[in-house]
Amino acid sequence: MPDYMFLLESRLSPEQRAVMLRVQELSAALGFNVYLTGGTVRDLVTGASLRDLDFTVEGNPSKIAHELEKGGAKILHEDEKLRHVELLFAGDCEGSISAARDDHYVRPGTRPEIRWSTIMEDLRRRDFSLNAIAISLNPASRGLLLDPTNGLSDIERAEVRALTIHSFTNQPVRLLRVLRYAARMGFKIEQRTQEWFDLAIERNLQETITPEDAGDELRGLAREERPAVVLKAWEEHDLLDAVSPVLAKKHPSYDAIARLMKVREDLFTAGFRPRLAAPMLLAILGRLKDREVANVLSKAGFRSAEVEAALGFEEEALEAQKELLGRKLNAPVDAFRFLEKMPLDQIAYLMAESNKSAALSKIRAFLNKWRPIRIALPAVATELEALGMARGPKFDAIVEQVFAMQLTGRGKTKEEREKILRKVSGIKEQPKKKEKEKKPSKGTDKARAAAAMGDAAHKKHAAAKAEAKQAAKGKPVHAKPHAKRTAHSSHGKGASAGKKSHGRR
Repeated sequence: MPDYMFLLESRLSPEQRAVMLRVQELSAALGFNVYLTGGTVRDLVTGASLRDLDFTVEGNPSKIAHELEKGGAKILHEDEKLRHVELLFAGDCEGSISAARDDHYVRPGTRPEIRWSTIMEDLRRRDFSLNAIAISLNPASRGLLLDPTNGLSDIERAEVRALTIHSFTNQPVRLLRVLRYAARMGFKIEQRTQEWFDLAIERNLQETITPEDAGDELRGLAREERPAVVLKAWEEHDLLDAVSPVLAKKHPSYDAIARLMKVREDLFTAGFRPRLAAPMLLAILGRLKDREVANVLSKAGFRSAEVEAALGFEEEALEAQKELLGRKLNAPVDAFRFLEKMPLDQIAYLMAESNKSAALSKIRAFLNKWRPIRIALPAVATELEALGMARGPKFDAIVEQVFAMQLTGRGKTKEEREKILRKVSGIKEQPKKKEKEKKPSKGTDKARAAAAMGDAAHKKHAAAKAEAKQAAKGKPVHAKPHAKRTAHSSHGKGASAGKKSHGRR
């Protein structure tokens, strides 16, 4: 059996791993069993990116959620009736915590009676088999895969399979959802599920989809990685009317969606994990007027705060662009600090929709040039420390000053940075020490002495030749007063031989 816990931990970001461990701790402290479920496990098995962390507890999740809130998490939405809490966890991770429940239908198509249950009952009441899988996070069974409906086999066959014949009758919104899952993963709809789907369409069950359920699907669509494919599948089956008749009539803005998808890829390449639900929702509704957008969202069950945020998003992004183009942000370091704090979804929106080349140039420089320099800044700190400066406020200020210079193209090489660091910090280069004269070795002394003796012998021989030449011409030879005779025994014989020769002449 694969080690699912190892697979999960190896693919979680550090922030997601910290959230998972914290939820485990709180659940154990409250005596709740806790499981990773649904989309998280499905994405783990299929190899897709893990976007959300979905937890299911056998207990009340609101207690865990409020403890997480104390640690920096933000509760986005809480449904007390279903005991479902959507959160933005500390570390900017999204996810949810739900209570394990069983939906009991008195007869197909009626509103269900909710009963709190065990994890196995919760999995069996779900919509499709690929969502009915869980991984235990409990100490006694940590890493155990729970798959009561054999969803793993369906994933391996690349099929979306509904769990009961009444799936679409009980919740008609699943007509939209089955197409969304199939389009997202490139799966086909299992044969029997396709028959049930066709029968539901024949009976016009799509007309009974509640606006709130359609709104949830619209929210889910805005977070999809391939929203255009999903929208085309909905249009092909005449289901876009169930989401919004206005949108079905005017059609989604596929051009705007394509531009934003390209931006998403660029952001991934730059090392970001963007959440682009807000600009994607605006792209989908791009052909509608503001009044129509507000009407569609309100009818789809969006809360008033969500509608206001959606309508004000473009204005906020354009206001940020105006500031980015102002004189105060002419210096690269000032533009960097501004963009560093700017919401990523606003940056993405401007990249997709702005026609201001100066703003786009700064954004691209921020993503592709400035951020890599910032990431490499600890190396500059290490170089400054190696020059002898102790860490502290002045140290940090110098590193930031050098960073500002690097943004203008200076200090690209280590040698250039060292010169800049010395100049800024006032640390002068150590004078080079003079090399001490080395004592000649004994062998060197002997060699020098031998060379000196050789020179002396050569000079003496040359002098003797000169004397002989002068004598041959009849000129008297005068001995030099400072010339000394050699006392070495090795030259004695030569000296006496010279005298005898002179006497014979």
